[in-house]
Amino acid sequence: MVATSLQKFEFGNIALQLVVPNSLAVKHWFETEKQQNENTPFPFWAKVWPSAIALSKFLVTKQHYVANKKVLELASGLGLPSLVAAQFATTVTCSDYLIEPLQFVEQSISINNLFNIDCKIINWNNLSPNIVTDVLLLSDINYNPSTFDSLFNMLEQFLKNGSTIILSTPQRIMAKEFIEAILPHCVEQKEVEIDAVIISILVLK
Repeated sequence: MVATSLQKFEFGNIALQLVVPNSLAVKHWFETEKQQNENTPFPFWAKVWPSAIALSKFLVTKQHYVANKKVLELASGLGLPSLVAAQFATTVTCSDYLIEPLQFVEQSISINNLFNIDCKIINWNNLSPNIVTDVLLLSDINYNPSTFDSLFNMLEQFLKNGSTIILSTPQRIMAKEFIEAILPHCVEQKEVEIDAVIISILVLK
């Protein structure tokens, strides 16, 4: 779709290369798509956000949550946490509701020689009731208050099916009510600073 570069990440003894799109090329692509379809969503997926880095660091230091497990990441964007989880998990499904970010994730999977991870289009607003995973990864998904009810219902569905959920989020004031609603399920919480942004990581069961 657009020009790319490799962004290197190191977490302990884990070294990964992530394929990321050129920001100017993404801007041009978005403006072109917007002219054809005014409902084209803004490509928030086209960069690695602090929450994804924080979640990745957490997975390396708390490997037991994903080791030998079936892992699913929803709304993955460029999929950094999925690539990290694949170092320890049995299988990883990296998903987004858009095809564009997954095209870059597939390149990253190939470059890092990973064979236990696949990509799939999944919209968490329209989940199959039969979807099951040992661990669900979510990074910076609670940024739009209009989606909080459906997001909470989605989390409840996975918790009822026995999944462990690991969610990373910036400490946004507008998301306070949502975080308070899920805290009864929280078994571990940690704050991490990434690029001067305080990220909360919550493990839900």
